[in-house]
Amino acid sequence: MPFVRGGAEVMADGLVDALRERGHEAETVAIPFKWYPGTRVLDQAFLWRLVDLTETDGSPIDLVIGTKFPSYCVRHPNKVVWLVHQFRQAYDYDGTDLGQFSDAPIDRATRDAVERLDRVALGEARKIFTISQNVTDRLARFTGIASEPLPPPPQELDFRTESYDPFVLSVNRLDRAKRIDLLVEAAVAEPSLKVVIAGDGPDRQRLEELARKADGRVEFAGRVSEEELASLYARCRGVYYAPIDEDYGMVPYEAFLSEKPVVTTVDAGGPLEIVHDGTTGLVVSPESQEVRNACLRLLGDEAEAKRLGQAGRTIAEKVTWDHCIDRLLG
Repeated sequence: MPFVRGGAEVMADGLVDALRERGHEAETVAIPFKWYPGTRVLDQAFLWRLVDLTETDGSPIDLVIGTKFPSYCVRHPNKVVWLVHQFRQAYDYDGTDLGQFSDAPIDRATRDAVERLDRVALGEARKIFTISQNVTDRLARFTGIASEPLPPPPQELDFRTESYDPFVLSVNRLDRAKRIDLLVEAAVAEPSLKVVIAGDGPDRQRLEELARKADGRVEFAGRVSEEELASLYARCRGVYYAPIDEDYGMVPYEAFLSEKPVVTTVDAGGPLEIVHDGTTGLVVSPESQEVRNACLRLLGDEAEAKRLGQAGRTIAEKVTWDHCIDRLLG
């Protein structure tokens, strides 16, 4: 999406750069997406159905790679989908606090139409990859469509390990679904816990209100530069990352490349594919008290933090752009 910088945008930019390094001509195609109100979702999706990417200036375009909804709705004779996620408000979020379709007939009809559109658009793809086993399982559960997990590498930063300073880092868009409030509440309850939160988003004001009771031990760094982010990873004791059923999550990979352990929760989804309790991080129930205990465990045992982080690096280093491009173009 234009004017947005999240995991999907980082992945798309990284893919274009990697394709160019391999000698291919590649461009990112982005169209603004307004998913609210719910009745506008189909209008936005049909914009992609109208885009003609078969050729440009008389030259044929050999391949299109669709990522998240609704970009994979584009028509092309050689379409590959590398699925970040579908419109989750129509699937696993439906009927929850994160959903947006009510029981009104027009909302239910819109939700059903999104599913029908997905079956058509994804059915056109020559091959469907996903960014994680979690997304593959979700796609099969809701649509019956088979796919192959293909995790993308994280963004390229100056990953390194400088120290294990006594603070826990959170890197994320400040959104309710990311559950940064559990970490803030843990800091409020524990006077020895210091937290740095990198990122911005619609939930920032609420989080800052919660953090006022932490007596300055929760720092909101906002959107930081790549250099600042690499430095935070290099110096922290561990990284907190516990969204609700996350599609994939690049943050654990970034933490591991800096040899830092990750604290997550049993219902975090994608991160659980590489964050294993007592092996590469700590996995707890989604309660602030449990998050507090996990953070204190890392703060109280630097040797364990190092061991977990180093084990994570071994996993993260295996995910490369060369492998991803070989599969996407194969």
